[in-house]
Amino acid sequence: MYRIALKMLVEDKAKYIGMILSLSFSAVILTQQAAIFIGLMKRTYGNITDTPQADIWVMDPNVKYIDDITPLRDTDLFRVRSVPGVEWAVPFFKGTIRARQPETGKFQTCVYIGVDSATFIGAPHTMLEGRVEDLRQPDAIIVNVVGAQDKLAYDQGPGEPKIPLQVGDVIELNYRRAKVVGICDVIRSFQSNPVIYTTYTQAIANTPFEERLLSFILVKSDGRMSAHGLCEKITRETGFSAYTKEEFKSKTIDYYMRYTGIPINFGIAVLLGLLVGAAIAGQIFYNFTTDNLKYSALFSIMGASRGLLARMTLLQATWLGIIGWGIGSGASALLGYLARNSELSYNLPWWLFLGIGLTMMLICYGASLISIRRIFNIELATIFKQ
Repeated sequence: MYRIALKMLVEDKAKYIGMILSLSFSAVILTQQAAIFIGLMKRTYGNITDTPQADIWVMDPNVKYIDDITPLRDTDLFRVRSVPGVEWAVPFFKGTIRARQPETGKFQTCVYIGVDSATFIGAPHTMLEGRVEDLRQPDAIIVNVVGAQDKLAYDQGPGEPKIPLQVGDVIELNYRRAKVVGICDVIRSFQSNPVIYTTYTQAIANTPFEERLLSFILVKSDGRMSAHGLCEKITRETGFSAYTKEEFKSKTIDYYMRYTGIPINFGIAVLLGLLVGAAIAGQIFYNFTTDNLKYSALFSIMGASRGLLARMTLLQATWLGIIGWGIGSGASALLGYLARNSELSYNLPWWLFLGIGLTMMLICYGASLISIRRIFNIELATIFKQ
């Protein structure tokens, strides 16, 4: 009987293809929008992810997220170092700076990061060219590969390919000379601006006087207490806010979720995809069931129970859901892969993939329940009079 149910479904090619296409379209929209949203949110705390050495981030209590910087005094670093349980604490500078290509004179706003001059904690851990230790050279900087190949690349003019920034090239940062000593691979910034690394001392020297203050303090626990417990101790003894890496990520995401329109925009797109897929697939599936009521009535006369008819309908719904989910999610993943080197933020974790599959199955089962109710209410005599 189950084979007959699938054969009935597949043989009605027009309705079968229509349901597959509608479910696939819904899966594409759901997967793509959700994956882009997750990728975008991951970019908001990219600097935290790219700084795995630190267990704890210490900051001013007024800081709401990683780009909302209220600087500390340099002497505050020693207050944090004096807290029992702290193995080490180093300065971390984060701000923006204007870069200028001497050849073209064009300016570009960049994310500017200054790492500890002695230990290089906070420096990029994936180097494509050069070494982190080369930051000890005078006026040395490391540029992320996206910025080097695009926004900081030398523009030869309309129709001509850009010449990527390379190790050994010289640019200006706030009208000060800066020599590229390395190219790194880090997570793109939220606005896809180039990311430039240098030492904390050099970063302070290249920024305006009023900004010559400490952005964050990176802390490593000595292991005698949990990171969360050390955060509470630092806050209690210094008055600063201290968060673990995961807590600071959550705080940053929470800010964007609360105070920006990003969740609403993506949520509306996801909801529309869900409603369109459910409405079209549900309508076609209901019509398919209605057109085949005479067969359901015949099965019932032959001894098929209501439970068996329901399971046959659920099998048809499951078949449609799996195929629609596979085609839609696969197409979305392929689009994300093809756009991997673009500015598109696309991240498809396994749990999102399974979640979209569960959503598609719920859409199909919801439509099938309406159809099952129609099957249960058929009058055999009425069917065979037609």
